[in-house]
Amino acid sequence: MLTDETKPSDFKKSEQADHTHIKGWGIDADPENDPVYPMKKRTNEEHEGYAWERPQQQPEDVEILKSVERPNLTAVFGTASPPEGVNGAIRKWAFRYSESSYGRWLPLVLADRVGAVEGIIEDLKNGYVPNIFAERGWAAEWKYNRKSFLLKVAAAAAVTAVAVTVISSKRKKVN
Repeated sequence: MLTDETKPSDFKKSEQADHTHIKGWGIDADPENDPVYPMKKRTNEEHEGYAWERPQQQPEDVEILKSVERPNLTAVFGTASPPEGVNGAIRKWAFRYSESSYGRWLPLVLADRVGAVEGIIEDLKNGYVPNIFAERGWAAEWKYNRKSFLLKVAAAAAVTAVAVTVISSKRKKVN
């Protein structure tokens, strides 16, 4: 049983602060000033579809991954990192699935991790040794969250030791 349980009575009611100096603060506080109060007058104009003039389409000069839910590309899209390498292949595979499925999002998370490793390999190929300790924020972790950092390092070391042991024992059995 927890003895340090927080109860609702432990919280103090916040004092009413004066926010009148903030432009637009509380603009929706008066329900009678709400544009849809008491009920929106519906004209069904919102059901007409593309009644507005579509902006000029951004040119496609790199491969763009498109959602299966969209019939066309959006007018503007990002082209900074087109899909390439192993992580690009994983992304292409993930985009075959609906945005609401794990088959889409889990491979995209994996592709991000693979992309990070590919970036390190690319840096090494170009003669740059990345400062992984600083780039991963481990200095701040060491300074402000040392216990958790040491637990993570110990867990990673244990997993690595087990993997090395399993791999080396399989090699000895084969030889």
